[in-house]
Amino acid sequence: MNLQKMVLLVDADNTQLSKLEAVIEEVSLHGRIIVKRAYGNWKKDTLKNWEPELKRLAIKAEQQFDYVTGKNATDIALVIDAMHLLYRGIYDAFVIVASDSDYTPLALDLHESGVYVIGVGELKTPESFRNSCDDFIYLENLNNETDETDKEPEEEKGDEEGTHEPSEKKSGPAPRVEDAAKSGIQKPAQKNGEEKLRQPGKNAMKKVHALLRLAWDKYQDAEGYVNIGAAGSYIKRARPDFDVRSYGFHKLPQLIEAFPDRYIFKTSKKGHVFYRCI
Repeated sequence: MNLQKMVLLVDADNTQLSKLEAVIEEVSLHGRIIVKRAYGNWKKDTLKNWEPELKRLAIKAEQQFDYVTGKNATDIALVIDAMHLLYRGIYDAFVIVASDSDYTPLALDLHESGVYVIGVGELKTPESFRNSCDDFIYLENLNNETDETDKEPEEEKGDEEGTHEPSEKKSGPAPRVEDAAKSGIQKPAQKNGEEKLRQPGKNAMKKVHALLRLAWDKYQDAEGYVNIGAAGSYIKRARPDFDVRSYGFHKLPQLIEAFPDRYIFKTSKKGHVFYRCI
């Protein structure tokens, strides 16, 4: 599925702030998010930490005061906006980030209108809301960084100098040479001294590896490979500021080749490049 115009609506009162970036990365696997809004009464102390993250992730903050103590008006504001956006007739998917059964009628109405509905919430989310969506994603299954990043510190030697070279130490099983020859897999080439990795920010390479693994998990074919072009498109959707040149490479395949302990790759007869995580 490749949805082109997705709407992401977040109920801040029913969502974990620590999972917000992971939600965007997961939803971006389905397509392009063009509307991102979060709803809440930002004057509340419980939401005071949201502002920096909303700014960083370019999510529009929608203010909704509590008109009556003990009543939550946020869900009504979200529903009203969702219907306004639906009637524009230009969106093909709506993502509702909440764990509240009150959103079940909204999901049902959106679904009946022909748009794809994705729900994102905690395990406690009532079954009625989960079943009213075309797809439901549990927040507990999402992490800001995958376990794959645990291997990263060994590869980030030279952070103090702003450079990095791939470690020679193999942290996973190396691909068999005879199997590589049969399948057309090319042996990754080591980077030379002129192509040292420039770190654009702390843990930046960890995030790239995490996104490459997410793309591999989602898009791999029957042989366990994913087209690098599809992976690159996904990373740009999840992280619009991603530029492989920031890491000292001209093309994404060069970056992948630089980490033979993480990836193996092959080129098809038509010149398409594929990779597989180790």
